[in-house]
Amino acid sequence: MEEIKFTIDGQEVTAKPGQSVLEATLAAGIYIPNLCYDPKLEPYGGCRLCVVEIEGMRGLPTACTTKVTPGMKVRSETPEVHQVRKITMELLVADHPLECLTCSLNQRCDLQKAAAFLGVDQSRLRRSERALANDESNPFFVRDFKKCILCARCVRVCSEVRGLGAIDMAKRGYEAFISPFAGLPIADSICESCGECVDHCPTGALYVRGEAILPGKEVKTICPYCGVGCQMVLGIRQNRIVKVLGDLTYPVNSGSLCVKGRFGLDFASSEDRLKTPLIKKNGQLVEATWDEALDLVASRFKEIKKKHGGQAIAGLCSAKATNEENYLFQKFIRAGAGSPHIDHCARL
Repeated sequence: MEEIKFTIDGQEVTAKPGQSVLEATLAAGIYIPNLCYDPKLEPYGGCRLCVVEIEGMRGLPTACTTKVTPGMKVRSETPEVHQVRKITMELLVADHPLECLTCSLNQRCDLQKAAAFLGVDQSRLRRSERALANDESNPFFVRDFKKCILCARCVRVCSEVRGLGAIDMAKRGYEAFISPFAGLPIADSICESCGECVDHCPTGALYVRGEAILPGKEVKTICPYCGVGCQMVLGIRQNRIVKVLGDLTYPVNSGSLCVKGRFGLDFASSEDRLKTPLIKKNGQLVEATWDEALDLVASRFKEIKKKHGGQAIAGLCSAKATNEENYLFQKFIRAGAGSPHIDHCARL
């Protein structure tokens, strides 16, 4: 299908059919402040920061919910647009904690970025504070209600992407907040701890325990846990994993991860991780070489098979192994040991 041409602030921009004004302008490298927009979610128009003027259209429509049409003329930097955006941002900042330097999302916060773009460094409005305690019931992440801007990205990603709907908007107006059913702690809800809500939160209202350190570099890799093959982006600092994200560009998982892939990689740098084989000698486990360990396993297999037959041997495959490695393992148990007893941990 042919691309659609339109102009924004006098600059000609091309868009794909069906794209919104916000999607097209962001793709063209033109920043329009936004907080509730997310490329994985349906347009919402809740934050009202992406309002623009469009010739022939009444009022100030939101760019995220307005589809591009041929010849459309958009203005995003008029005094009226700037004034509306600035007042909206001041309302958001009025009850938002001013602790950016100690916030886990400092320098990566969408609210911080939009406020800087609009020139809002303080609010003219009287400051207030939400009287809600943090929800620290989940072992992997914390919910800080004071930093929540009610963009509903966490609610929508849980419903639209994960199909779970563990959280929703509760109450109305200034008393509104994000909550599981019946106001339960998140750990007592149907939440699966996938971490999607954390990844899509534009502020520090949701943050992972122990991920305050910024990574020095990022490395793409495949999740080691199962055969789905989800790709992830690991944030590395001093040879340790300090952040885990799903890869949005990878078609297998499109940025999504399960609880194991998102929060289960701390074993990689654990002090308790086995780094060499252990052999029991005189009732004590002692370090050994791989040759020693493999020789011992081979000799014990031979002894068991000779004394009890091949069916006395059973094998349990691992989801952390590749499909090829699991195939070789089952071939070894069936053909090498002569045993039909083979199973896989993913079935348990």
